[in-house]
Amino acid sequence: MKRRIDIMEHAGEGVRAMRQVERFVRESGLPPAIFELVKIRSSQINGCGFCLDMHMRQAKAAGETDERLWSVGAWRHTPFFSDAERAALALTEEATRLADRGETVPDSVWDEATRHFGEPELAGLIFAISHSNAWNRIMAITRTPPGGLRTATAS
Repeated sequence: MKRRIDIMEHAGEGVRAMRQVERFVRESGLPPAIFELVKIRSSQINGCGFCLDMHMRQAKAAGETDERLWSVGAWRHTPFFSDAERAALALTEEATRLADRGETVPDSVWDEATRHFGEPELAGLIFAISHSNAWNRIMAITRTPPGGLRTATAS
């Protein structure tokens, strides 16, 4: 896969704005592990190899276990995730697949998320999901290959 455009080079202001959103999410009170799981799951659904590679590596470096990383795509069928993480993953799936559903984000999914997160954390979770989906789309459109960031920073 050949990258179409270096978005970092040609849209620096936009990249800086995206980094501000990430800063907001990190300061929202949303647990860091949940932020990583959201990024991984949305990247899986969207087929974004660049983001999936990056977030799996970041989660692993932050101490995430292999069992949990291997199981994100099958989170419903494994014992490795807390109820709060399951609620976040369910909300991530619903929000990432808006066009695939008759009802966007069913009340049952929202209600489960509200059982585990206060409003500041929910706001952070909504932004985390949206932020990850935005990056997935940017990297998919530009065809940024997996590992490209590591290659660029290693030089």
